[in-house]
Amino acid sequence: MNAFNVAIGLINPKNPINVGAVMRAAGCYQVDAIFYTGQRFERAAKFRSDTKRVSSKIALTGVATLLEKVPKNVAMVCVELVEGATPLPEFQHPEKAIYIFGPEDGTISQSLVNKADAVVYIPTIGCMNLAATVNVVLYDRLAKFGQNLASDELIRESRDTNNNVKIATYSEHF
Repeated sequence: MNAFNVAIGLINPKNPINVGAVMRAAGCYQVDAIFYTGQRFERAAKFRSDTKRVSSKIALTGVATLLEKVPKNVAMVCVELVEGATPLPEFQHPEKAIYIFGPEDGTISQSLVNKADAVVYIPTIGCMNLAATVNVVLYDRLAKFGQNLASDELIRESRDTNNNVKIATYSEHF
């Protein structure tokens, strides 16, 4: 069993652009692994959009079922518009978790929701894109764990090579 602190589980994703954007989010938010079920992504994989080549650092693994990838000490958190779910702003993220996201054109099965340690939703009007949802959940996790990553060094390491903009100091203005 692969050990991880944070993983993402995608149920039968169909859009390779979304999966590429999920990969990029995983790299930005220090996810350890991504698992996916179904065949649709594999058929569309030639159109991958992993522009930061995160797949060379984070495994993207096809599995028959996501349950096989949930170790005993890892909480399974389903993210879906499900009646009775916890709104994300009120949710306390577990230290170790696999976040399960449904397909772009479907939902997480009732049986999987029933086995989850938590079910959360993002309180928006309408449903969000898969990749956008993953980004919001992972950012919420980062913000709530209070990891102080904020620094100019982080900005220099993270930004595009064409970005050299900085805020001018008072003396540079005058």
